[in-house]
Amino acid sequence: MDKKKLAVIHIVKKELGLSDEEYRHILNEAAGVNSAKDLDEAKFRRLMNYFVRSRHYQLNRSGLTIRQKLYIQSLAENLGWTDAHLNNFIHKYYHRPFADQLSRKEAIKVIEALKHIKTHASEAA
Repeated sequence: MDKKKLAVIHIVKKELGLSDEEYRHILNEAAGVNSAKDLDEAKFRRLMNYFVRSRHYQLNRSGLTIRQKLYIQSLAENLGWTDAHLNNFIHKYYHRPFADQLSRKEAIKVIEALKHIKTHASEAA
């Protein structure tokens, strides 16, 4: 396991606020190892897929994931939108005050809408 991948795993552990016991349990459950140093490429991918699909990566009960939220923010930044502009867009079309309160399905729709707006804006320029 290379150092960059080990760093990613430990960053995710810290972001999720996992205790050492929880972390070891997840390593064992998802990849069948007790230490991240014992991961090979396939086990690393299984671990990352586990994190992405687990409750740990959901920001709310409706299933919004950290990945979706970050992608929405990235698309908005590429459009030159401020956080206020993004929140106004979400409130107007999805009746939620903030991106954090979107459901997983709503987030998919927001992502597609922002991608469409970005494509349309680049064609108009």
